[in-house]
Amino acid sequence: MDEQPGLTWQWSRFGLGLLFALPAMVITPFAPTVGLALAVGVLPAAAFRLPPRRRGRAVIPLIGGLSAVGLLLGSLLATTPVIAVVALFGIAVLACVNATRGRLAQLVLILVLPMVGVGLSFPWSPVAVELGASMIAGSLYAWSISLVWPERAEPPPAAAPIPRGRAMLIYGILLGTAAAAAAATGFLLGVEHVGWATAAVLLVMRPVRGQLIARSVGRAISVLMGASAAATFALLVPGDAVIGVAIGLAVGALGASQESRWYVAPGFTTFVALTLILVTSSEPPGERFLERTLETLLGVGLALFFGTAVPSLISLSAQRRRSRPA
Repeated sequence: MDEQPGLTWQWSRFGLGLLFALPAMVITPFAPTVGLALAVGVLPAAAFRLPPRRRGRAVIPLIGGLSAVGLLLGSLLATTPVIAVVALFGIAVLACVNATRGRLAQLVLILVLPMVGVGLSFPWSPVAVELGASMIAGSLYAWSISLVWPERAEPPPAAAPIPRGRAMLIYGILLGTAAAAAAATGFLLGVEHVGWATAAVLLVMRPVRGQLIARSVGRAISVLMGASAAATFALLVPGDAVIGVAIGLAVGALGASQESRWYVAPGFTTFVALTLILVTSSEPPGERFLERTLETLLGVGLALFFGTAVPSLISLSAQRRRSRPA
């Protein structure tokens, strides 16, 4: 079987992504913050593979709702850093242990848990509630748009391999430790967006080493490119109408390339999220770029350490114990 291309592009999905972003494109010239929040709201729908059958597209509002729940839970935990760090570890372990119990449990691991990490950047406030509401509204809108999209005859994608039993418990402990370390570092250093490093850990770390390495490299490169594009775009001081068009193109490109083997999605989501932050912030774009890049590299580094180095040390120690004479 031929290997999936590293980068794919589907013009039909680009058009669908533009339709997803249409409310944001229309509203941004008049209310940039609201428009960009709506763009953030449709990112989960644009990033996930569109189910071939209309009946299966009911998963789109489910994805939006779960994203909002994760974001708001992280936002609530962020008000008490000590509880946030401990709770993040516990949630990660539970999510990993239960990941083999069906599709919903897997969504909790690969979607809700990272959104809890993202939520740490938005301690409970009206802004956090508005972002959660925009995700729900965006997913409902995206679902309604997807229903008029033609159905396709294609088999469902193969599920990613998930270890079972004790292996997932060990992975959960390592994942929870890495995420908790990222969050604790952010809180101790007093960074503004604790969720950037934490979410990086939760988005790239996988129980299969090959997936972890590929996603780590891909996320680091994608975030660097997305952050560079957003900072450069901000330095040009674009008008609100231009911002709306750029956001629409980014969401469209996210949808068009979402079946790529390369992990390119973070570049587009970073561009949208960082543009939202830059529009609402008085800090220079260069500082935001540096902050986003360094915190992502911190999260990727922790994921690689706890996902590859620590398991290797554990395995080596076990081999040495077995080789000792009785």
